[in-house]
Amino acid sequence: MKVLLLLAALVAVAAATEDFVGHQVLRIVPSSDEELRRVQELQDLEELQLDFWLSPRGTGDPVDVRVPFRSLQPLKAHLEANGVPYSIMIEDVQALVDHEQMQMLRHRRRLQPLSTDTFDYSSYHNLDEIYAFMDLLVAENPNLVSKLEIGRSTEDRPLYVLKFSKGGTNRPAIWIDTGIHSREWVTQASGVWFAKKIVQDQEKDEGLASILDQMDIFLEIVTNPDGFVFTHTTNRMWRKTRSKRSGSLCIGVDPNRNWDAGFGGSGSSSNPCSETYRGPYADSEPEVQAIVNFVKNHGNIKAFISIHSYSQLLLYPYGYTTTPVPDAEELHQVAEEAVAALSSLYGTKYTYGSIIRTIYQASGGTIDWTYNQGIKYSFTFELRDTGRYGFLLPASQIVPTAQETWLALKVIMRHTLEHPY
Repeated sequence: MKVLLLLAALVAVAAATEDFVGHQVLRIVPSSDEELRRVQELQDLEELQLDFWLSPRGTGDPVDVRVPFRSLQPLKAHLEANGVPYSIMIEDVQALVDHEQMQMLRHRRRLQPLSTDTFDYSSYHNLDEIYAFMDLLVAENPNLVSKLEIGRSTEDRPLYVLKFSKGGTNRPAIWIDTGIHSREWVTQASGVWFAKKIVQDQEKDEGLASILDQMDIFLEIVTNPDGFVFTHTTNRMWRKTRSKRSGSLCIGVDPNRNWDAGFGGSGSSSNPCSETYRGPYADSEPEVQAIVNFVKNHGNIKAFISIHSYSQLLLYPYGYTTTPVPDAEELHQVAEEAVAALSSLYGTKYTYGSIIRTIYQASGGTIDWTYNQGIKYSFTFELRDTGRYGFLLPASQIVPTAQETWLALKVIMRHTLEHPY
C-alpha cells in the first residue's frame, strides 16, 4: 500500500509538470572546424527545441544537448550525414527525473526536521524547505547567523541572504551565491550544506575561526527563487528567471548574462527565447539588481564566489574580453591551490583558468562585474559532474560535492584574509 501511495503521489506530481519522456542527452565532440560549424548551426534551429547543456566551444570540446523525442531521429540523421560523431550520455531523461522525484517524495514522508541537526542534507529540497532550514539555523545560532532580505523577485518572492558574523559593522566580507541558474540543483543543496558547515566548524576549525574573527560571510542559497520554484512545479530543466516582456511569448532572462560587464556582447543572446537571453538592459532582473545594490551599498566585499554546475571548473574573469585582468597571475595561483585542495578529498578533477580561455566568451557575467567593481577575488565554480548526469546529479552526490567544494572555498577565503587590499 505504501508503494502504491508513493507511486500515486509521483504520478500527481508528474501530471503537473513538463515531461521528458523519450528525451536523450547527446554528447557531440567536433573534431574539426567544419564539424564545429555544423554543431553551432544547430543552435539556430528553433524547431528542434534543442537544450544545450554544454554549448559549442572549440574543436575537441564536448557539446551536451538535450534532444526532445520528436527531434532525435532528424538530429541523429543530420549528424551522421555530416560525419559528426555523437554518443548518448543520458538514454532517458524522464527516468532520471522520476528517480529524483521519488527520492524527494520519500524524504517528505518523513517527519519534518525540528533542528538543522536532523535536516536531510543528502536530499534535494524545494524553496519552502530551504527557507525553513534558514529560519531554523538563525534561531539556533542568533549570535552568529542572521537573515537579510535584499530584495524581491519578479514574482515577489523574498531574496534572502544569510549573514555569518561575530559582530562589528561593515567588516570586510566574503560573498557566496548558489542557484542563480535554477535547474542546477546541486548548487542550492551545497549552499545549504555550507551554511551548516560554517556553524558547525566556526570554533573547532582554526582557519574558519580566524576568517570569522575578522570577516563576515554572506551566503545567498537560492539566488533565483522564481526559476527554482518553476523547476519543482512545472519544468525541471528551467534555467532562467521568470520575468515577462511585452511583445514576446517567451519568458525569462539568463541572470548570468544580465550584468553590466560587456553587456550585450558575444556569448549572450538578444533572442528572448534563448537560454542565454541577456535581457532588455543590464540589471533588468530584480534578482541581479538586488545583488548589485547590496554590493555597492556594502562597499567592503573582498571576495565574490558564484557557484554553478556542471563541468568541474574553477574560473576567474574575464568572460567578455580576451584582455587578461591585472590580477590574472594571482587569481590563477589561488585557483590552482583551491583545485588541489578540492581534489585531495575524492580525487575529483577540476580545470581552472579565465572564463574566456577555459570555456568560451560570455558577456554580462556575474564575476566580470564584481571584479570591475574592485572585488579582486572573484571566482565561479562549475560543480560536478562532467556530463554523465549533468543537471540531474543523483542526490547521493550532494554531500561529497559540497564537502570537496568547501575545501576549495576555504582556500579562497583564507587567501582573501591573508592578502588584504
